[in-house]
Amino acid sequence: MRFLREVVEKKGVHLQLWLEDERGEGFGRGRVQLLRLIEERGSLSKAAKELGMSYRGAWGKLKKAERIAGVALVEASGTKRDGYSLTPEGRELVERFQQWYADVERYAEERARELFALDQEG
Repeated sequence: MRFLREVVEKKGVHLQLWLEDERGEGFGRGRVQLLRLIEERGSLSKAAKELGMSYRGAWGKLKKAERIAGVALVEASGTKRDGYSLTPEGRELVERFQQWYADVERYAEERARELFALDQEG
């Protein structure tokens, strides 16, 4: 138990959560991060570069995310040269996913502390 207690105290609890459709395709933190960066930078190419991926790879992840969500998540901001922004549905999906993730992560941290008696000696 000491080992587990030390791991949780030093490293914390880390989760991998995603939403999956009937085909088993997932929507997780990576796609949320891509969407957030598209919104912040106003550009798919800038978001891709920041994530260390190709434009084509980012485009594929974006299209897959839209297929999973069943709605358009980004829209052109004027002409193609003006870049992209999230649709209202895209913003809502990012916000809800982030809230869900934070809620589950908070619970997991609390539960780990309970189960591994992190507040107790021994």
